[in-house]
Amino acid sequence: MTSARASLRDDEESGAHRVTTADARDVDPGDAGVRARPRPVGAPALPPRDLDRALPPPDLDRASAAADWSEVAAHLREGLVVCDADGTVRHVSPVARRLLPEIAPGRRLSAAGVPALADDPGRAEFVHGSRRLAARVVPLSNGRRCWYVEDVTESVSRGEALAAERARAAYLAVVGEKLGNPLHPDRAAAAVARLAVPTLGAVAVLVLAPRAGRARWWRAVRADDGAPVVDSGVLPGADLPPAIAEGLNGAQPHALDWLVEQAAEAGWLPGLAPGKTDARVVPLPGVEAPAGVLLVARPAGRWYDDADTDLLRGFAARAGAALSAAALYRDQAEVADMLQASLLPVEPVETPGVQWGTAYRPAETGLRIGGDFYGSHRLADGGSLFFLGDVSGKGVDAAVFTGQLRQSLQALHRVESRPGALLGLLNEALLETTQAHGQGRFATLVLGVVRPHRDGGLTLAMAGGGHLPPLVLRASGEVETVAVRGMLIGVVSDPRVGEVTVRLAPGETCVLYSDGVTEARGGPRGDHFGSRRLVEALTDCHRMPAPALAERIEQVTCDWLTHGDHDDIAVLALRAVGARGGRTPRHLHSVPDRAGPA
Repeated sequence: MTSARASLRDDEESGAHRVTTADARDVDPGDAGVRARPRPVGAPALPPRDLDRALPPPDLDRASAAADWSEVAAHLREGLVVCDADGTVRHVSPVARRLLPEIAPGRRLSAAGVPALADDPGRAEFVHGSRRLAARVVPLSNGRRCWYVEDVTESVSRGEALAAERARAAYLAVVGEKLGNPLHPDRAAAAVARLAVPTLGAVAVLVLAPRAGRARWWRAVRADDGAPVVDSGVLPGADLPPAIAEGLNGAQPHALDWLVEQAAEAGWLPGLAPGKTDARVVPLPGVEAPAGVLLVARPAGRWYDDADTDLLRGFAARAGAALSAAALYRDQAEVADMLQASLLPVEPVETPGVQWGTAYRPAETGLRIGGDFYGSHRLADGGSLFFLGDVSGKGVDAAVFTGQLRQSLQALHRVESRPGALLGLLNEALLETTQAHGQGRFATLVLGVVRPHRDGGLTLAMAGGGHLPPLVLRASGEVETVAVRGMLIGVVSDPRVGEVTVRLAPGETCVLYSDGVTEARGGPRGDHFGSRRLVEALTDCHRMPAPALAERIEQVTCDWLTHGDHDDIAVLALRAVGARGGRTPRHLHSVPDRAGPA
C-alpha cells in the first residue's frame, strides 16, 4: 500500500490523472490497488481509455487493492458487474449483488438468467422481480466490460405518476372546455356521456334529475373503432334503479355488486356481464340538489382505484356545473319566452265586414318585442275597438310599458267605448302609473271604433294622441291622409285629443303605422323614408288585401333601410270587405310586387 501511494504521488508530480470516485466506475476492481480519493469539483472525469494509465502497478498487493475497491464500490449508487473478454464475471459490487443476486463471480454472465445483460444491448431498462432496473455497459481494456446497473423503480414510478397526473389534468381541461359550450340541456347531457368514454369506462350512463316524474338518461358505449356511440331514453322516476336513486340523493361514489346487476337489468351495460364488470356511480353536483348521476363501468381487470375515483369526482364536478348552467339557461329561456309571448302584439279579433292586416318588426330582432303595439277588442254592439301606438324607448322596458297600456285598454274599454273619452281615461291611468314608479314615460296612440254597415262599408270613429295620421286607400287608387291630431298620452293631466270619423266603402282600406316606417333612414343619401314615399308606395295598391298591404309597407321600409339601427315598425290595416269579412286565406298573404319606391 505504501508503494502504491508513493507511485500515485509520483504520478501526480508528473502530471498523471488521479483516480476519483467517478473514475472508479470504469476501473476493473481486479486490477485496482488503491483507495480512490474524491475528485475535486470541476476536475475532468477520467476517460475509460485512460484507465490503464491510472491503475497502480501490477506488483501492488492485489488483495489489499480489491478490499479498498470493494469499499469504494459499496458507496456507489450504481452496481458494478465486471466481465472478462469471454463473458466470465470477475467482480460484482455489493449494490449489484443486491439487485442481481443471480450473478456471481466465476460464472458466465450469459448463464446468470438475466437476458437484458446477456444480450449485450449496450443500454437496457428492464423489470427484474419487483424492481425496474437500468443497465449500461462500458468497454474496458483487453476486451473486458463493466455493466453499471441502477435501481430506477422510484424515479420511474414518480415519472409515471407525474405523467398520469398531467394526463388527468389535461383530460379535465378538455372536459371543462367542451362542456362550457352547450347551453341546451340535451346537448350538454349527451356531451357529458360522450366525454366519459373511454377514459372513465367502456360504458357511461347519465341520468338527469327527474322532471314531472320522469327521468331522462343518456348512454355512451365504446364502439369497435374506439369512438363512443350515444343513445338516450326516458324512465319513470319510480322505476329508477336504487343505486341511481341514492346518487340523486347525494350519495358518494361507491362500488356494489348489485349496482352492476341493476344497471344490467336496466339494459344499460351492453357487452358487460355481471361478475366480470367493475362500476362506479357518482352524483353530479347541482345548485341545491344533484343535477344528475353518472354511472361508469368497464370490464374486470381494470378495477377502479383511488386515482380513478378522484378523476371521476373531478369529472363529475365539471359535468354538474355544465348541466346546472344549461338547466338554468333553459329555465330562464322558458320564462323569457313566456314573458315575450305575453308582450307581443296580439292579432285583432275577427270582426264581421272587416279584414285585418298586421306587420311587426321590433328594433331588437333577437328580443322579438319592442315599444310598438296594436290590437283590437270586440264591443257589445257588434263593433270593435282597434288601436296602434308607440311608447318611448326600445327593447324590454318599452315592451313592458306597452303591456301595461294594453292591459289598461282591455279594462277601460268595458266602461268607455268612445275613442276620445277612452283616451282621456287611459291618460289618467298612465299618469298614475308613471308617477307611482317615478318614470317619465309617454306614448303616442291612435284608437278607434269600427262598425260595419249593411252596404258592406265601415264607419271608423278615431281619436289621436300625438300619433302619425292614418292613411286611407280609396277605391280610385288615391291615398288620403286622415287629419287627426292630439297631444302625447301620459304627459299632462288633461291633454287635447283630436277626433274624426271616416267612412270606408267596400274595398277601401285604412292604414295605421308607427314612426318606425316614416323615420327609417336609408336610401342613397341616408334620408328618412318619410310620409311622401309611403304615400307613393301605397298609391294604386287599393286592390290589395289588408294582410298583403301591411306586409308591403314593412317590406318597402326594410328595403329602404341600409342595415343600420332602426326603430320598431308596426302596421295595422283594416279593409271593408262586406258581410264575408273575417280573415284572409293564407294564399292572399303573398305579395308579388315588393319593389320599393324610387
